[in-house]
Amino acid sequence: MTEFNQQEDVQEAVRDAVDSGSDIYQRVKDITLKALTARQLDMDNITKVADAVAKGIGDAIGSQGGHSREAFTQAVSALDDALAKAAEASKLAIQEAASKVSDYSHYDFNKAADDIQQLETMFLDTVKKIAKDSNQIVADIVNDFTTHARQSGTAVGEQASIAMDALKDLPKFSTGTLISSAMAATSALAEIGGGILAGIAESLRSSQAKK
Repeated sequence: MTEFNQQEDVQEAVRDAVDSGSDIYQRVKDITLKALTARQLDMDNITKVADAVAKGIGDAIGSQGGHSREAFTQAVSALDDALAKAAEASKLAIQEAASKVSDYSHYDFNKAADDIQQLETMFLDTVKKIAKDSNQIVADIVNDFTTHARQSGTAVGEQASIAMDALKDLPKFSTGTLISSAMAATSALAEIGGGILAGIAESLRSSQAKK
């Protein structure tokens, strides 16, 4: 399956979930977590998944009529919470990799931490895109949400802050501690993060099934 089709599949699944009007939050969250764990947990993959989810929300939200605001809030909150789990998994990946410091460089950890810090901005920028090419009602809903989120904070922003606080106590690595390929190290961190997120997602599914 090509990457383009994978993005289309996510977009279509989210659109169907929002269109259904039933259990929107849980369905969108499940779709997002599944898409995030399908490949490495790097910033490129996370951004593409978020974009596909947002497009799916945008495709469906205009048809929700009087329920548009509620449907939008549920769907976007699901994306927010899924990204928060991605931030948590990325933090745990860095902490796990830190125990193997000889395999990584100062740059690798800084880059991974910087990506975590950027997640909230990426999330809000992605949500704002839904307003483009939408009717005024949808645009107003999107703008109200992003304005409120910037003032009160987001789940992913909160988790990113927790992650950065935890990571500040990691040892200060020498810039001379390098491996042969920075790309290989970044990929390894993303692989670890993806595995951790998959475990978190499975735990959430098990908890949900018991309710």
